[in-house]
Amino acid sequence: MSASDEASEEAVEVGGVPVSEVPAEGQAQDRLPRVYVLWLVGILVSLVGNAVFYFALGWAASEYGGSIAGLTLSAITLPRVLLLLVGGAVSDRVSARRVLITGDAAMLVFSLVLAAVAYSLGAPPLLLLATGVAVGVVDAFYLPASGSMPRRLVAKAQLPRALSLRQVGGQVINMGGGPLAGVLIGLAGFAGAAVVNAVTFAFTLVVLIVVRPPHDGPAVSRTAGLLEDALSGVKVAFSHPVLRPGLWLTGAAAGFLLPVLSLLVPLLAREEDWSAGAAGLVLGAQGVGMVVVTLVVVKRGPLGRPGLLAASALVLAGVGVLALGLSPSATGAIAAGLIIGVGNGTFSAHIAPLVLASSPDTHLSRIQAVLVLVQSLALLLMNNVLGALVDFEGAAVVVVACAVMLVGVGLAGLASGPLRNDRTGLGHR
Repeated sequence: MSASDEASEEAVEVGGVPVSEVPAEGQAQDRLPRVYVLWLVGILVSLVGNAVFYFALGWAASEYGGSIAGLTLSAITLPRVLLLLVGGAVSDRVSARRVLITGDAAMLVFSLVLAAVAYSLGAPPLLLLATGVAVGVVDAFYLPASGSMPRRLVAKAQLPRALSLRQVGGQVINMGGGPLAGVLIGLAGFAGAAVVNAVTFAFTLVVLIVVRPPHDGPAVSRTAGLLEDALSGVKVAFSHPVLRPGLWLTGAAAGFLLPVLSLLVPLLAREEDWSAGAAGLVLGAQGVGMVVVTLVVVKRGPLGRPGLLAASALVLAGVGVLALGLSPSATGAIAAGLIIGVGNGTFSAHIAPLVLASSPDTHLSRIQAVLVLVQSLALLLMNNVLGALVDFEGAAVVVVACAVMLVGVGLAGLASGPLRNDRTGLGHR
């Protein structure tokens, strides 16, 4: 019996008080454990603070021109990418909960100090760059730990619903975070955004202190070095028959689907003389399709075999991207956006719980670190490559090329027997 199986027989405790029973493996209850809902509320509050703060950081940096703005964003991304594997290893060694508590406490103190400095000195470039580095370092440890927490808080059969609920909450916050941040910056400036960030970190810190994961895996032996532990996550991830194709699909989605939404839709709109409003409606339709699918998964659980659906969804998303690239009008592009959203939502709602549920108990955070690293590197590389290709071939051609790659990768995923036939998280259905 695994550690998670043993824990499934115990009561969940919040602050030492039993609040719900953990379902046995394969017996998903209609309701997610209250301990997970409490943790999710804390995470979503933290995401509100992040949305406001990241907007404020970018806005403040834009005052000094494109170079400083780009350096500020790179100051976040570079340390995050360099330290992700180490962050995952540390989380598996000392527990994800302790890493999260430490990260929130550190960012609470940093945000308060930053608010005081910004109030006195404003937001000079060096302060913005130092802020970016601090955020990137903390993210490298925080993201793998946070990504592993759903597996530690709910049974495997509940992961699709749990992660979909988190995704819906994140989508709502992303839609409202920009306008909220704009209003706040106008009223209180960069220092005010830092204060709001500190308040959200304080709330999340309190939540993490009282939440105690019932499904924590066994402690990792410390006989190996930290770097060896970090590389062990990569080895396990790419030698596992389900995780390996799952990570390739995730990298393909990050490299050929996400840039379509953030980079290529605006460029295609300008090329085809669509209005900014039309481009916004394409993205909005994608968001609607994505939210609808994830809400269905929240309500009823996984829609079928997760690997099969994830690979098929990537094919569907590729068809939508192809329709976008060949669309003769903005109206057709909006319809294509809806198809892309359904494909993207189905993919995200099934690949994330598949990867998390398939991860060995000893490597939960390290596999999450590899997952984030694959996404980050693919997105970082392809944003630059695709942007350069648009200058040579035009946006429509590049969008069609992305569609071909998505369909091809999705079909390759369907050809993988272990991925296609995996029933992780389906229980006895």
